[in-house]
Amino acid sequence: MPTLQIYDQLLQFPLFQGMSRDDLEIVAGHTRFGFTKMPAGKLVIKNGSACQQMFFLINGSVKIQSYADDNGYSVEETVSAPFLLQLESAFGYYQCYTHDFTTTTDVNFLLLDKEEVVRLSEDFLVFRLNLMNLVATQTQKQLLQLWRRVPASLHERICRFFIQRCVYPAGSKVFNILMERLAEELNDSRLNVSKALNQMQRDGLIELHRGRVVIHQLERLMF
Repeated sequence: MPTLQIYDQLLQFPLFQGMSRDDLEIVAGHTRFGFTKMPAGKLVIKNGSACQQMFFLINGSVKIQSYADDNGYSVEETVSAPFLLQLESAFGYYQCYTHDFTTTTDVNFLLLDKEEVVRLSEDFLVFRLNLMNLVATQTQKQLLQLWRRVPASLHERICRFFIQRCVYPAGSKVFNILMERLAEELNDSRLNVSKALNQMQRDGLIELHRGRVVIHQLERLMF
């Protein structure tokens, strides 16, 4: 990919925002970026695989599939470019991906080895601060979840269950989960959960299918 085109692509991502034009030109011209194109329906990353490089989605869209630790249910959601696939998996105690990523359209990725990320952090202060801010913000959001008020109703508990298990906090989602399992997760009866879900369907928030809950717009569930 030409240096100028790489420069334009980098500006889409928070990791590179705020860097001077001169610094970005150095990054674009002297960093070992990979480039790959994939067709629709291609598995890009498998849950549990080691994170050796960063995938910058520069066009197209991918499906993210997340799983309960016992594989008892899963969540599907789609994100579009620009999107960086699991930055947090590159560092820390567990340096593996925790989702499946599959292309839903023809896509293009910029690839950056983890060693190059470390070098950029050493050479460019703004890049290092951006990296720290992204990871810190993600951690803070997770910790703040512990201090939110207890949901006042079963409807709110269902909404929070769905929201907390999504990577991207908006858009359409599909939960592959049985009614019995959802009731167990919410510590309530299957009958009560069924009534609440059916009311949500009447309100136009979700669609119910056998073993599957389709959420039209996750942001409409927020309270």
